[in-house]
Amino acid sequence: MQPSKPFFEDEFGGSYLLVEPGSFILGDQIGSGHPNEQPCVEVTLSEPIFLGARQVTQVQWATRMGSNPSKFQEGWSAGLRPVESITYEEVTQFLEILNSEPSSYLGLNGTWRLPTEAEWEYAAKAGTITRWSFGNKDSELDAHGWHAGNSGATTREVGSKKANQWGFFDMHGLVHEMTSDQWNKDHSEHHRGQTQRTGPNPEYRVAKGGSWFTESDSSRSSSRRKFDIHKGRDGIGIRLVWEPTEMKS
Repeated sequence: MQPSKPFFEDEFGGSYLLVEPGSFILGDQIGSGHPNEQPCVEVTLSEPIFLGARQVTQVQWATRMGSNPSKFQEGWSAGLRPVESITYEEVTQFLEILNSEPSSYLGLNGTWRLPTEAEWEYAAKAGTITRWSFGNKDSELDAHGWHAGNSGATTREVGSKKANQWGFFDMHGLVHEMTSDQWNKDHSEHHRGQTQRTGPNPEYRVAKGGSWFTESDSSRSSSRRKFDIHKGRDGIGIRLVWEPTEMKS
């Protein structure tokens, strides 16, 4: 984590870290991934965002939505586990509620949304070109993420593994994370920008990051899968972007 960078905290103690503009290579640069991670393309993020250091928790979701659909609610610390079993449509409602409330941080106004695939992968790679942000050896994954080999067939509290170089936790496992990008079969027609990508079927979106029940390969930085916006899964959750829009008046 780079403490010199601007950040802010929400009422639940969640931190949102500045992701500065820059360029990176989207896709699998090692050559061991799925064909849907090809071809590698250079993508430029032109606008700064603040990305959640951790995934949205069950207590954060339930406070706004009045219910908690998550499968894993057992134990005193369940509220600190990631919310899951939510649909993209429900996430849209959650964001509408968040954006109906005053949202000013660091002297700026802004709006809440999901990250795009490019924003998510940029933050997950954190300046690296390796399979994971920590390197190429899956034997080191246990220290950085929850996956099928160490989760005990359940989710765990967010932020309980090591963060990546930019201070983001659980980018390699725990639950897949929804992005706003519509699903495309690969990167061949990527617009090379930061904004949301459209696809041939808006009913399917891109999820990133691996989960508690997937093998290590699914948690690589460039790994991607599609999900149906109408269906909730116990292995898919969310991480929020706060996008500055203007100076606070």
